[in-house]
Amino acid sequence: MELFDTHAHFEQQTADEIAAVLARARDAGVTRVMAVGGSAELNRGALDAPTPYKALGWDRDQAGKELPPLDYTGIAAVGEIGLDYHYSPETRAAQIDLFARQLELAKTLDRPVVIHTRDADDDTLGILREIRARGIIHSFTGSPAFGRALLDLGFFISLSGIVTFRAADNVRETARIIPDDRLLIETDTPFLAPVPKRGQANEPAFVAHTARFLAELRQTTLETLAAVTTRNACALLDRVDG
Repeated sequence: MELFDTHAHFEQQTADEIAAVLARARDAGVTRVMAVGGSAELNRGALDAPTPYKALGWDRDQAGKELPPLDYTGIAAVGEIGLDYHYSPETRAAQIDLFARQLELAKTLDRPVVIHTRDADDDTLGILREIRARGIIHSFTGSPAFGRALLDLGFFISLSGIVTFRAADNVRETARIIPDDRLLIETDTPFLAPVPKRGQANEPAFVAHTARFLAELRQTTLETLAAVTTRNACALLDRVDG
């Protein structure tokens, strides 16, 4: 069994600490991890992580700032990028501008995107219908209707430990309807540790708990879910030529 954690952040960790985290992941059957950026610190962490799968980008918290260009040579994806009006609705216009510019960059680079969206369903869909892209909706937290709309646009939906949380009925309902060929799993390390690790700092090894929960929810085996989600991630992310 091989699992693929498609979203982990590495920030303010030494090389030895990251190596230990990835060793524990391998022991748990997590053979692939994508290190994801989003800020100057997170981008540095992604570049430093000893994994061939990396995403670089500027997240919603960087909206309105002067941001340097990033070197995407050998980088698998643009991200994380996107919109979040839960904490910062006042930056909506700047978030939209930054999101749109990075979607256009991803099209130019022919890279998939890693999208964060929270309390911004209408704007997210509007922009993605205007600027067609391919990629991942990471740590999905929306309604089944929002999920269906994103699937209609061709996106993969990645589920984090949130799906195991008691109050996440909407995420579980969506998890049941995602087609096998569009499903991904992630940790969002160091956030959102799944039950039974909730309250701890998350790490890639814990994606095994999310996978086990999803397999039961979707009435399949853990081995099948691992194979499906790993195959999907590799099909999306193994296309980088340079």
